[in-house]
Amino acid sequence: MHSSQPFDMKKLTVIHERFPYRYVELGLLENGKPDYRIQKYEEVTKRYRDMYLLDNSIQLDACLEDFEYTKWLDPDPEVAAYGGRKDTVTSPYYQS
Repeated sequence: MHSSQPFDMKKLTVIHERFPYRYVELGLLENGKPDYRIQKYEEVTKRYRDMYLLDNSIQLDACLEDFEYTKWLDPDPEVAAYGGRKDTVTSPYYQS
């Protein structure tokens, strides 16, 4: 049985692409704000898939300005972000 209502297809707009990631807007959310997402290209399927749903345009701006932040959001454990920086902080007050 077919529905008489039209299929709800949101328009995908690519904002920026930096392989293997692309930053997209996919219509509007229920609150009327733009739906921003980071998509990552999958070699196996040869398609992009949603990797991270951004909270707002400020987070999108941070991703566009700091590519390492995008990599930090990537759940793939093989993707390293902020390379060359230590994972520990040494106290300036510690005397050895």
